[in-house]
Amino acid sequence: MPKLAAFPKLYMQSLCKDGTMNLAQWVDVASELPVEGLEWYAGFLEMQDHANWQPLRRKVEEKGLSIPMMCCSPDFTHPDPEFRREQMDKQRFWIDMTAALGGSYCRVLSGQRRPEISRDEGVQFAADCINTCAPYAAERGVTLIIENHYKDDFWAYPEFAQMMDVFCDLVEAVTADNFGVNYDPSNTILAGEDPLELLRRVSHRVVTMHASDRYVKEGTIEDLRNEELGVEGYVQRLSHGEIGKGLNDYDAIFTELKRAGFDDNWISIEDGVEGMDQMARSAEFLCRKIREHWS
Repeated sequence: MPKLAAFPKLYMQSLCKDGTMNLAQWVDVASELPVEGLEWYAGFLEMQDHANWQPLRRKVEEKGLSIPMMCCSPDFTHPDPEFRREQMDKQRFWIDMTAALGGSYCRVLSGQRRPEISRDEGVQFAADCINTCAPYAAERGVTLIIENHYKDDFWAYPEFAQMMDVFCDLVEAVTADNFGVNYDPSNTILAGEDPLELLRRVSHRVVTMHASDRYVKEGTIEDLRNEELGVEGYVQRLSHGEIGKGLNDYDAIFTELKRAGFDDNWISIEDGVEGMDQMARSAEFLCRKIREHWS
């Protein structure tokens, strides 16, 4: 049966930028949720110091939780080879971080959709970087997971492999054995595409999942896409919503994942931007749906 983890979407600014919340506080808050793990983010301020890694792992484990997944955002689609080498060095650092925390999955991305990079160039750049990093991860018992992503919180351009066909091309171009997909249905909606179609195309490669629901507060998806270029983070039209009340069909999603053998895997909750009560309701919804489909 899949296991639930929680991600601190509500507190990213506090944990990554201004330091107004520390990770021990997040662990205390998250331990009240009906989850078994916490998804970590490589950009947490405290994680830049190796000395914090083991104490934070102990803090999580004292709460009866684990840190199975690391969320990080390498930018592999830059035209400068030296920039890409620096990004691979960062990815290795994040792999070390994942292993030190006892995690098994470390995210990779393609990179930003820079207008000067062609589709073939971007796929090749990203696949080469991921294939280069994969042996380092394998030696540490870590699987690299690529997400069908929308946009990192701190990027100017959207994800290069945001669109389904490009994403699937990139997945096929990566030859490493310790590699899989982190599926996020909401991001497919933001691309103006069908999340179930993408899932059917990659379900045999899905090893982790981000559970979320999104909605556009005003206007349309096309309006959002016209505004997203050159804006750091998410545009204001876009909002996370309570899981189970948005556009995603979780019965259909879980039916396909179950069919594909997604059983002893992790689902991380990307929610709670309106408070921990919202995240708790999302967690309860997911617990119920997991029991319905896997019991």
